[in-house]
Amino acid sequence: MEADNCKNKDERLNLYSELMGSEGPSPPVTIHVTGFKKFFGVAENPTESIVNNLQCYINERGLSKGFILGSCNVLESAGHGALESLYQKLQSSMNKDVNSLTNERVVWVHFGVNSGATRFAVEARAFNEATFRYPDEMGWKPQKTPIVPADGGISKVRLCCLPVEEIVNSLSKMGYEVLRSNDAGRFVCNYVYYQSLRFAEQNGIKSVFVHVPLFLTIDQETQMAFAASLLEVGRRASYSG
Repeated sequence: MEADNCKNKDERLNLYSELMGSEGPSPPVTIHVTGFKKFFGVAENPTESIVNNLQCYINERGLSKGFILGSCNVLESAGHGALESLYQKLQSSMNKDVNSLTNERVVWVHFGVNSGATRFAVEARAFNEATFRYPDEMGWKPQKTPIVPADGGISKVRLCCLPVEEIVNSLSKMGYEVLRSNDAGRFVCNYVYYQSLRFAEQNGIKSVFVHVPLFLTIDQETQMAFAASLLEVGRRASYSG
């Protein structure tokens, strides 16, 4: 689902001007958000609901003061078979006309679910390894396969390009149960994160991945509030990351 705002360059530039006026000389920040559809063992993925409702949640509460929510997309829970679609979405954030005129900062925030988690987890790194315990939603089940062979072997690691500790500390001060994680797994979440971090490094933008629990563990309203808070914290962190 694409966000309704920022549909054309003129509209986006007007929004950037408003933000620049209210926030001083800081360059504008556009945040793009993704979640996932269902997958084996998770019939209802909370990140799908979070992402589909995030634009309305932020608009209704007037929370988007310092950033622009550029897009909200729900991804297929698949690796290699969904790679082309993922890259199309990542590439769509690279609006060269707007970037060059406004010194726009771009941040990708990816949400995934960890069905066994009791807290939120900000992922500090991704591994160049796809090892799926069960097939993804397109039937792919790799074992110890490099996500990007050109990067080398499966021990290759890409680090988050935002200050993870700063993000975790800020969210903790807001009252959220959140921790830093150094292991995003080797399933689809890690696959998408690795590709996103690689794209971010190549294009001078930022990317972060956050695992959330099921709604049975942390209710939907709390998770929506957390997601909105994360965007604001991510906006601030983008200036120091």
